[in-house]
Parts: sequence; C-alpha cells; structure tokens
Amino acid sequence: MRVISDLHIHSRFARACSKSLTIPSIAKACEQKGIQWVATGDALHPAWRQEIGQSLEERDGAFYLRDNSSPTAFCLSTEVSCIYKRGDKTRRLHHVILFPDLKALDQTIKVLSDRGYNLKSDGRPIMGLDSEELLKILLDIDERILLIPAHAWTPWFAIFGSKSGFDSLEECFGDNSKHIYAIETGLSSDPPMNWRISALDRLFLVSNSDAHSCENLGREANVFEMDKPSYAELRRILVEHDTSKFLETLEFFPEEGMYHVDGHADCKFYCEPEKTKKLGGRCPVCGKPLTIGVLARVSELADRPPQPPKPPNSAPFRSLVPLRELIADAFGKGKTSKGVQQECAQMLEHASEFAILLDLEEKELAAFCKPEISQSILRMRKGEVEIRPGYDGVYGEVRVKGVASLKPSQQALL
Repeated sequence: MRVISDLHIHSRFARACSKSLTIPSIAKACEQKGIQWVATGDALHPAWRQEIGQSLEERDGAFYLRDNSSPTAFCLSTEVSCIYKRGDKTRRLHHVILFPDLKALDQTIKVLSDRGYNLKSDGRPIMGLDSEELLKILLDIDERILLIPAHAWTPWFAIFGSKSGFDSLEECFGDNSKHIYAIETGLSSDPPMNWRISALDRLFLVSNSDAHSCENLGREANVFEMDKPSYAELRRILVEHDTSKFLETLEFFPEEGMYHVDGHADCKFYCEPEKTKKLGGRCPVCGKPLTIGVLARVSELADRPPQPPKPPNSAPFRSLVPLRELIADAFGKGKTSKGVQQECAQMLEHASEFAILLDLEEKELAAFCKPEISQSILRMRKGEVEIRPGYDGVYGEVRVKGVASLKPSQQALL
C-alpha cells in the first residue's frame, strides 16, 4: 500500500497558525489532499495533548479518530525550539520529535516540565536545552523515540543554518549522532542539493509541510510502502535505511522556498551566492548585510559539485506545484480568489489532490479538468516551469511554462 505521509505540522496552539487546525479538520483536509498519515503536531502542549486523548485512539501502531469519521491516521509528534550557547555562539535549532505511543509522550512531557520548561506557552515550545542533551533525554525515556532535525538548512533555527547552526551532525549531537536517521530538507532545499554533502549519505532525506494551516498540508511529503500506517514500521525503515520501502519524497521546487537564495527583503533584492561574494555580502541598495540563503550554505559545506549523481542508497523524489497555484496560474488569478477556490473544490470532488498531481492520465484529467489546468498539470510533471527564487523570508514563485509569465516585481542581479 502506498502511504503518503506528512510528519511535521502544527496545531492551532502554535504561534502564527490557523485556528482551523483542529483534529477533525486536519483529518478531512488530508482526505482531500490524498495524505494517509499525518502528524498531530504540538503534542507537548497540554491543551492539544488533551484533545489528542479525547479525539484519537491507537490502533495497530497509529492513531485514528475515535468516531471513525475519517480514515486518516495520525502520528504523535511535536516540533521544539532549542536555543542555547555552545562554543561561544548562540545556537537556535528546531527539531521534529516523533513518539511511538502516549506513554512515551507523557513521560517526555513530565521530564521536560520537571526541568522547568514551559510547555503551555506555545505549540512549538522554546527551551534552553542543548540538542545533544535533548536527544539523550529522549533516548533515556524510550529508545524508540525519533528526533529529526527540522528544515535543516533554514538560516535561522536549523542544524545547518548559516546564522546559528552547526557544520555537521557530530558537532551538534556528539556520539549520539548515530541515533539520527533522517534530516528534513525543508522547503528551500531538495535532495540533489543535499546529495552534495557526502556525510549525509547514510541518512534519509525526509520532506514535510511544516503546515501552519490546512491548506498547506502535504506541500511536501514522504511516500512509503506499508501494509498500513505504522510507527514501528516507519522507525524500522529509517533505522535500517530500507530504500525498498521508502519510495520517494514529494517536494516543493526549492527555489519557491523563502530562503533559497541570498537577499534583502526590505529592498526587494536577491542574488545568487557568486554575486553575494562580489558585493561583499551587502545589499547594493541600502548597504546592509544580505541574508545568506540555503543555496549558499549548501555550497559552503559541500564536498561534491552541483547536480551530483544520486547516491545509491537515497530515495528518489518528484517536485510539484500545489493544485491551487496551478489553477491560479492557468487563469491569471490569485490562489486565494473565490474562483480559484471554487474550481479547486470542484476538482477535489472527483479525486484527491495527489491523485490529480501524480497519478491521473491525460484522458482521466480531461473528464473533469478544464484544458488549461490539465495542460498545466502535465507540463508541471515534466518540470516545464519558470521560477523566481525566494529569499530573506519572501516566497519564490513557480509558474508553468507557456501558461503565465512571471512579473518582474523584484530587483534582481542574477
């Protein structure tokens, strides 16, 4: 069975997240997206933990709605923010934590609460806790708990981030780095960028949405071969690096991520790393330092050239454009416009979003898609896109070639 999984999302108890992120609404949105297994997110938060207990029950290694109103499976999860000093430098890292069961989750809540960390303040709690120490704590509680460094290349709050991260897993986690089995690539990088670092070959590169709303669920995802969603099987696949069961990741085009290239949002300026060096790292408009993006940081740590061959033990990937964006581009409208929303809703009555984007053949699409949309989908599958990259917190734009043209609204020196 193909299991599409999004293992990093948030609840309405996390800052800057939609109030519509309830357990039933997440389950329903996953059905429309074609996601079989989704993270709970924010499981350390007391109010959300209570809702998890009230709404979900464990069945054969995953959690399901008690009222059986949805087939969507849930995985107990949270993201944490670790801010601490190491080597005379302030480190700011986000990590995804996956729990095998409620006992392990509740023990973690108790241990962290007893240490004085405020788990009520945010769905993504901020803790002055060294990442290496956090991993030791989790393994002592239950060795089945998985820690996955989140959006690994984001300038702020990431293990390899240019602003406050590390240069290697070993530098961050010490001897316990052997218990890290995967890293999350994040929206601003894709597998080929990560393949440039040979030290990552032993890991799986996972992709998740980090969704702050139901609309963004599944914007990146992982595809496993499983009989059914199962934490034990997920952990086995990651620990044993079973490439026969990790089928692929579904990716953003990395240029669309908000930290792909270097830039300065206030001046609407962006450039690639080579140009940044010529500019001395400063914005040519105002003279302030540029925010160094993921592309530059990957190049800094890389020991392989750009576009290296796929390492033999890595999972394949596909890059996608979300359905609403394809519809919006096809008709030259905003993706939040009423017409786009209505068209998308009508299409989702016929098939899930992932079925539309990945599976249906041209004749099948033609049965319910307008020609402009079906052509956009087919061209997207071939990678026929043009891209304006994201930078300094500004999302990039990806458009299907021959459908719409990018508007030159930014100053660029590329």
